[in-house]
Amino acid sequence: MKRTREGDACSEQPGKVRRVEAKDRLSNLSDELLIRILSFAPVPTLLVCQLVSKKLERLAVDSELWKAAYYKQFVLPRAARIPGIKDARAASDHLRYSSKLSKWLDDGHLIRDGSSTNWRQQYRLRHNWSQGQCAVSEIVVAERPPDPPLLVMMSNSTIYTADSISGLRAWSTRSERELIASTPLLESGADTPRLPTSMAIDARMKNSGHERAVIGFENGTFTVYELRKEAKMFETLFEHPPSTNGMLSAIAYSTPYLLTMTEDQLLSVYVFREDDRSVDALEAPQLLYSLRSYTVWPPVSLSIRSTSRSMTAAIAYALPTYLSGWTVGIQEMQISHDGELLDSRLAIATDDHYHTLSGQRPRPSPTTRSSSPMPGQFPPRGTPSNSKPTSMSYSHPYLLAAHPDNTLSLYLVKSTSSSLSISSGTRLWGHTSSVSGAHVGMRGKAVSVSRLGDELRVWDLEGGMSSSANKRRSLNGELSVRVQPSKGTDTPNDSTDDEPLREVGLRYALEQGFDDSAVSRGWVGFDEQSVIVLREKSEGSQALVVYDFT
Repeated sequence: MKRTREGDACSEQPGKVRRVEAKDRLSNLSDELLIRILSFAPVPTLLVCQLVSKKLERLAVDSELWKAAYYKQFVLPRAARIPGIKDARAASDHLRYSSKLSKWLDDGHLIRDGSSTNWRQQYRLRHNWSQGQCAVSEIVVAERPPDPPLLVMMSNSTIYTADSISGLRAWSTRSERELIASTPLLESGADTPRLPTSMAIDARMKNSGHERAVIGFENGTFTVYELRKEAKMFETLFEHPPSTNGMLSAIAYSTPYLLTMTEDQLLSVYVFREDDRSVDALEAPQLLYSLRSYTVWPPVSLSIRSTSRSMTAAIAYALPTYLSGWTVGIQEMQISHDGELLDSRLAIATDDHYHTLSGQRPRPSPTTRSSSPMPGQFPPRGTPSNSKPTSMSYSHPYLLAAHPDNTLSLYLVKSTSSSLSISSGTRLWGHTSSVSGAHVGMRGKAVSVSRLGDELRVWDLEGGMSSSANKRRSLNGELSVRVQPSKGTDTPNDSTDDEPLREVGLRYALEQGFDDSAVSRGWVGFDEQSVIVLREKSEGSQALVVYDFT
């Protein structure tokens, strides 16, 4: 035995810790009272409560809790940026959490959905967007580069692709990434493939069961298709005969109006008088107006927006200038629903001491339904860009241009019943290489991708750069976040892909690298749940990379 040290015998033995019997006081409380208590808890606490017990796990996912958290985190900060409101959090009861539609800004559609809205899922979705967290998968869509290049559009969780080899195809962006439908693009009455050069999705029918897409071709014709998801097929609704005006380079479609732009800068406005969504065919559209311009340079962005009184067709385009290099311009045509031209006006973003390459200054006056010239010189406004844009996206009032000098330019368009103007351009920094594609959507949310497709950024541009809050956010680097994929799916979903699984996927593409000279252009699009990027590899194959934020 070990000897007891001197003094140890006199030392006191530590007392035993008394265990206090734990009482489950929470279980005796009603569910309503517990939900009321949890309503004061922040989101991290709600997540921890789901691990405490089965009862708290059930209550912590209550829809009303996450609905209030969603409003506080994502709706209230937007209200704080509304001009005239200094501090929305300390404002009157008018801006506090409520179920009234008027207080939810552009998120009111989530309230209208009622019980079908999963507020916890919506919160996670918006949180992932703000942090740039997503899962990545890939769809191989072309084994060799088509000529003309592959066209891509996105609408309502559906990706549309069109090329001369595989025709028109529709893909789902859901977890299955399945091919919904496809149809060849052939000459009428022949087996000769047609060459698609432009595509648009009907903006007015995205929430219906049947979506419409219009394809423009090299011979000047265009065809309207309807995707019927339940039948998994495309139905041809109308085919326009070939035209001598040349290739269609851009199209916009919003039932019943169609806007086309040819390669030689002929802008045409059509209207389909038959607006029955259940029809199997459309009558030939009526040509309302045609305008020809000699100052519009690519890239261009066509858009259509309608009101109860009229329709506004707009074209945003690049414009070369002396001294400054390049700037942007917009032309709008306001047409009544009876086909009468109400107004036509133009605006350009440049300084007074810069001039466009054309010296003429005629006023826009298209007054007939035949072709008439667009003006060559417009009143200069704003600050011009120094480099030619690589892409352009216009969703009123936001005009976003991408540049090869690693930056983007944001313009705000002000359109009233009596005037049209473009604000001075604001440079947006964040990319580390040339920006090849950019797309701006509702609420000023935008995405941009670098030339090689290896850098994707999400932007929050709501309100423009005139407010002090956005200027402060820009200085702090809070206007954009780089997308950081959290996990990848290396299994493509393409029935024509015979390559081993180990040789496809985003990780493999990044490791192989891209030949900069082979990347001719970039395309990027997004909806509420995902971002789609078209990637062109040096060996010629093309893939759609799906960034899923759910």
